[in-house]
Amino acid sequence: MRADQVPETLPDEVLGKMGAPPKSDVPIITPHELAEADGIIFGFPTRFGMMAAQFKAFLDATGGLWRAQQLAGKPAGIFYSTGSQGGGQETTPLTAITQLVHHGMIFVPIGYTFGAGMFEMELVKGGSPYGAGTYAGDGSRFPSELELEQAFHQGKYFAGIAKKFKSSS
Repeated sequence: MRADQVPETLPDEVLGKMGAPPKSDVPIITPHELAEADGIIFGFPTRFGMMAAQFKAFLDATGGLWRAQQLAGKPAGIFYSTGSQGGGQETTPLTAITQLVHHGMIFVPIGYTFGAGMFEMELVKGGSPYGAGTYAGDGSRFPSELELEQAFHQGKYFAGIAKKFKSSS
């Protein structure tokens, strides 16, 4: 298992004016590294109900993989954060699925496999049947315990399915 980030596309000056956090020491992935994975769960912040432009730019750079269909048949999942309840908890994964489809990837949603946690109405909780999610607000809110449990569930559920695909090939 790896955790990587996509390249930043905004200049440092703009990031500073936005109040963006300092750059992370998380490794930056290249598109070709995706072909080495048995399965991929993509995670990204939402901008106006869709994946952030930085992530879209990264996926736009996967044209060579698409041409050779190197990601075809790989299981893929999605998790995300939004700034508000109306900020794209369902539109973000729906618009991201098109990227997976063009690559021939097999989308693995969590559906309602998280059980009662999917129906929680008393606590603030992001996520949907498409994948785990959180509400980031202005960036100061951290995922709730329930949101973290949902994310852990998604990872475990996804790994089980990816393992089945790998053993059947």
